[in-house]
Amino acid sequence: RTRRRGSETITSAMLDAPRPLLEAAGYVGLGLALDRVVGVVARRVVDRLRHETPSARRLALVSFAVGACSAAGPLAYALWLAAKRAARDRRGTKPSWMWERDFDASPPPIVRTKGNGDDDGSAPHVVVGADDAETNDGLFSIKNVYDREMQERTRKAVMEEMAIKRTSVTVRVPATSANLGPGFDCLGMALDMWSELTVSRANAFSIESSGEGADQVPQDETNLCCMGVKKAFEVAGEPVPPLAYVCKNRIPFARGLGSSSAAIVAGLIAGLVLTGHKLTCWGEESLLQLAAAIEGHPDNVSPAIYGGVQLGIHTGSRWMSERVTVPAGMQVVVFIPDTIGKTSDARAVLSQTVRREDAVFNVGRAAWLVNALNMQRFDHLAFGAQDRLHQPQRADQVYPHLYPLIDAATKAGGSAAFLSGAGPSVLAFTSGASGDIFAQREKERVDTQVAKAMLAAAQNAGVNGQVFITEPVETGAHVVHAEPPYSTKLMKYRGDV
Repeated sequence: RTRRRGSETITSAMLDAPRPLLEAAGYVGLGLALDRVVGVVARRVVDRLRHETPSARRLALVSFAVGACSAAGPLAYALWLAAKRAARDRRGTKPSWMWERDFDASPPPIVRTKGNGDDDGSAPHVVVGADDAETNDGLFSIKNVYDREMQERTRKAVMEEMAIKRTSVTVRVPATSANLGPGFDCLGMALDMWSELTVSRANAFSIESSGEGADQVPQDETNLCCMGVKKAFEVAGEPVPPLAYVCKNRIPFARGLGSSSAAIVAGLIAGLVLTGHKLTCWGEESLLQLAAAIEGHPDNVSPAIYGGVQLGIHTGSRWMSERVTVPAGMQVVVFIPDTIGKTSDARAVLSQTVRREDAVFNVGRAAWLVNALNMQRFDHLAFGAQDRLHQPQRADQVYPHLYPLIDAATKAGGSAAFLSGAGPSVLAFTSGASGDIFAQREKERVDTQVAKAMLAAAQNAGVNGQVFITEPVETGAHVVHAEPPYSTKLMKYRGDV
């Protein structure tokens, strides 16, 4: 055993791997067994021939020589094998038998990127592992050549993956409903209502919008889709080339259904795909950090990215989001007014101070709502959707139709109702859906009667609009087309992307 740094000896190689040691022990044991067998035979022969001929003594010498060789041969082979493997380790090649060792294992290399979200806009480069310093286990010190080799392979693989740039991409992104009553700026739900964004490399900038709010959204680089793409290129450390945008807006514009968050998330994903840049998800949620930095809060962007019901918080250093269970059979009935609502106007009516009683009320209702969703208790949702932080103020000064629609929805059988986001849309939860609703008897569900009740209440309040019956969706924004495609002949992705 040696403590000299940088040294590699036969002893250290055998201590580092159990199999050569076991092989050596096996060979030595075999040699000793052969030596004993040959020795016994030789002694019996010598006993018989000891006093008869001189050749008996020669036979005894030969027998003992054979026994000694049978013991020394395997031991020499084991030492030679260990020396050979130690030399192989010095060249940086890890033998296959070392994969099976179950002790003294080095931790796997850690891969991360630098410059992929910093404000300096520097180009990303890959950092793998901690360092190349020698490790010491108290018995000996060696350089972990294998770890360095794997770090280099991983670095090359990540760089090759990031080097693939695409010429065109289409992203689908869902509508979202924020707050869900008491979860102001914290809770949000993705809805089965989708917009699409196609971004392609071109000779000159262009943008084409169709569908909801096509004549109201900006038709220049101030469009939120363009801002998302620009941020993605900035994170990748690349200048934004001339791009052509095609926006198919199926999410109602400025109605409290997350149209702005959908545009931001779709733009970010499209830009990342075009550059070939990848972000860290586990432990960092880098995409959420970028989207929330533009939007200002996670209640819409989080479900737009991940789908389902999401609960988002800020830890003081970054945004975090966790999924909340969506009860089976839940449907969503949304009353969408014909008039738009500006988030700035809806926030302007909110007080800068909150009474302690109202704060306690909302804390309890938000916790009750999350628990009701997780426990799939539709009968508890009505209390969980109550709010005192923003809905009363907005109902009094901006949306007088809010509480008449909430009362009508719950009286018609809805489990709960609330203002969707900053409004003016009002959303109600219903239950009873099973499979395709068009193949199910309407009497088993209440969505139709809730929709009719909300329309009648809106008409009585003097608000024109329409209802949209849909459901929560567990899938967030995703790529539906790319050039060149991700799919190959042997490996297909969903939708043959």
